Amino acid sequence: MLLDFHQTEKILSKYKIPFAKSFLAKNTNEAIKNAKEIGYPVVLKVVSGDILHRTEIGAVLNDIRNEKELKTGFLKIEKSIKKNAPKAKIEGILVQEQKSGMQIIIGAKIDEVFGSVLMFGLGGIFVEAFKDVSFRLAPVTQKDAKEMIKEIRGFKILTGFRGQKKANLRKIEEIILKASLLIMEENIKEFDLNPIITNEKGAWACDAKIIL
Repeated sequence: MLLDFHQTEKILSKYKIPFAKSFLAKNTNEAIKNAKEIGYPVVLKVVSGDILHRTEIGAVLNDIRNEKELKTGFLKIEKSIKKNAPKAKIEGILVQEQKSGMQIIIGAKIDEVFGSVLMFGLGGIFVEAFKDVSFRLAPVTQKDAKEMIKEIRGFKILTGFRGQKKANLRKIEEIILKASLLIMEENIKEFDLNPIITNEKGAWACDAKIIL
């Protein structure tokens, strides 16, 4: 069973895994109120366990900078869902603080043979395109977390390669350690935090999926 947004948020909060400031809106009035509290720019994205690839159906919009764009974007997403995923069960549309930086993924699952397994790699679409990931059995130590980060082929990108902004490696390590505790202590089958957006100031999960 896939946990809903509020259940997922509760578990992340329990383990102090940073999540970009977000509110679930049912209508444009709620979305406007939420955006004012967060501060522009914001991201709009549909929340539904039936929609796995939101970008492909136009169900996520970035860089919403004012109330007019928010209203237009909200209605655009609703229209896209009705056209492309009419039978999907919709929890609402998430209004989320827009973070800038590199995208990484941290995930975990219970393997029938090995037990609790953690994964780290480049996030967003890159995890599917390049499969540049590293693995460890949980529980992991800080040494393990450091090694997981350094083992991926794209590690140089995280260190500010050719003018890229640096990732906050210490914050990434902390999230890996917290994810290790989560998969060991909670009665879940698997989860992934993708993307986690990281820059020099920190690292924040912007999407999370937890399956019981």
